[in-house]
Amino acid sequence: MESILSEQSATVDELVEACIKAFDEKGTLKDASLVRMFLMMHPWYIPSADLAKKLVLKSQEDGCTDERRTKICHLVKYWISEFPAEFNLNPELADQIKDYKDLLTTEGNERQSQLIDLDSVPSYKWKRQVTQRVPSVSKKRKMSLLFDHLDSCELAEHLTYLEYKSFCKILFQDYHSFVMHGCTVDNPILERFITLFNSVSQWIQLMVLSKPTAPQRAAVISHFIRVAQKLLQLQNFNTLMAVVGGLSNSSISRLKDTQAHISAETNKVFNNLIELVTSCGNYSQYRKRFSECSGFRFPILGVHLKDLIAVHVALPDWADKEKTRVNLAKTQQLYAILQELALIQATPPNVDANTDLLNLLTVSLDQYHTEEEIYQMSLQREPRKPVQNSSPAPAPDPKPSMIDEWAVSVKPSADPTIIKKHIEKMVESVFKNFDTDGDGNISRDEFEAIRNNFPYLSKFGELDKNQDGKISREEMIDYFMKASSLLNCKMGFIHTFTETTYVKPTFCEHCAGFIWGFYKQGYKCKACGVNCHKACRSRLAVECRKRTKSISHEAPPALQARSYSFPPPANTPPSLQNTESLLRSVFEKPNQPLSRARRRMCYSVSDLQPAALRRNCTEHDPGYLHAATRWTHAAAALLSARLTGM
Repeated sequence: MESILSEQSATVDELVEACIKAFDEKGTLKDASLVRMFLMMHPWYIPSADLAKKLVLKSQEDGCTDERRTKICHLVKYWISEFPAEFNLNPELADQIKDYKDLLTTEGNERQSQLIDLDSVPSYKWKRQVTQRVPSVSKKRKMSLLFDHLDSCELAEHLTYLEYKSFCKILFQDYHSFVMHGCTVDNPILERFITLFNSVSQWIQLMVLSKPTAPQRAAVISHFIRVAQKLLQLQNFNTLMAVVGGLSNSSISRLKDTQAHISAETNKVFNNLIELVTSCGNYSQYRKRFSECSGFRFPILGVHLKDLIAVHVALPDWADKEKTRVNLAKTQQLYAILQELALIQATPPNVDANTDLLNLLTVSLDQYHTEEEIYQMSLQREPRKPVQNSSPAPAPDPKPSMIDEWAVSVKPSADPTIIKKHIEKMVESVFKNFDTDGDGNISRDEFEAIRNNFPYLSKFGELDKNQDGKISREEMIDYFMKASSLLNCKMGFIHTFTETTYVKPTFCEHCAGFIWGFYKQGYKCKACGVNCHKACRSRLAVECRKRTKSISHEAPPALQARSYSFPPPANTPPSLQNTESLLRSVFEKPNQPLSRARRRMCYSVSDLQPAALRRNCTEHDPGYLHAATRWTHAAAALLSARLTGM
């Protein structure tokens, strides 16, 4: 075991043999390091179904002893226990193992057959502990859902809840697909996470620009800076980056009259936050702070995606031209990054989320505006001041959001029926919390309170179709239905449930309780497959997303089933020193303090960028992942050339 890990390369057969020999006849695993790494990383070199077929063939060889066959069965058992979702979501793999189990039984190897238990593999849980909630808690906590009056701590916690829930759905297949393609093609889970990141930044800009006066806008900015401070206390660096990105966007940073009303102390806090997440020294300050965190911690995913791409592009998959020997140095460095992300997913935040607030917050983040539209709103709030003796400077081209550039080909479509159900649920939450007199309609005063929290809303008269001075549920639903078709809302659609008869024990995704009965016991979503009790249907907080197949391990155009699972946490994450040194050799640049006046940061590798892209990155653009992706490829290619020349 240790000898093969110390080698620079090994064939797939050698790795398989080392994994088999890691077990004794009783199933005791001598050293899990190589076995865990190979079972997670093997899709880089061989599809899971092919690996299963290879194990079956080895157990059927003429010289295979009973002891060796038992070890192979223990390896399969370990694979199932550590990566259960792979067997639940990859039918071809599951069929291979089922056939092997049946073959063992037919040949009279009952004891070995019993080691393989696919029936115990549960339906994949979308991090069920996140969706559970205690109904009595929300009844006791009657809070104001007005964002203007919402405590910064509570807003930070709910943003953390939303983003972490989305982050936990990202699996190995999504990272692998992104690294191989360099974008989010056929990768809706990762695309959704990126969209949510950009939506937070855009929503913050809209909330600031919705205020008519400079002091009011400054108060909103100061409020979100306090939210950013709380996010740092929660160790949520990803949402912190989104908030800092929104406040540093050119549409906000250009508001000089507004900035003048922000206190020096608040500006100092904000500048310190910028310095923390700046790209200087390959995000050295962020990396140092993140490594010191314990318990729940939420990484800036874009930084770690950049690390994956850097390693993938810089180092070859195979150590020889014939592609027979796996490059173990690359495998171990990729595994270190992915294993750390897997461990993070296993440690949820200690947040008690309010369902109504989550519904309203999700709808707010759904609404999409282009960078140009937001910049024009900024110009309306504070027009440019003409400069004497000089011609007016042309307006800078607003930069596209990260999702527009990075995943332009990924445009998820939604069933209009599902959209309508989602909107009806949201409108019900609006009426529940803003219809203060309980008459079943929204008055002008109540509408103004709603509009403070949804700055994209039209005027009262546009929703009040019959001009009776009040807005009914039907009028509001009709408005949002038309808006959804124009704005292409992308997130939060609820499930399409159908009554289902279960033939094996099944648990509710909402309350985690057993679904009892013999016929049509519960409800199953036709799109994503989640299950729940009839009474839990309307309260299920799990996002409905149908997963797509992953890419082939060789040719990007072909789609094959990939590895779907991260393992449960081990002890401590592997050292990232090798990866760090590799990345620093490409990305390290002198630490230079940022201009406090400009309060901007660059997210890409400036010493490898053309001047045009450097100009585009001088503003704090939430599209940092796209720039980092493109120029990581360039930097890693340069490193690859350096390594080849050594």
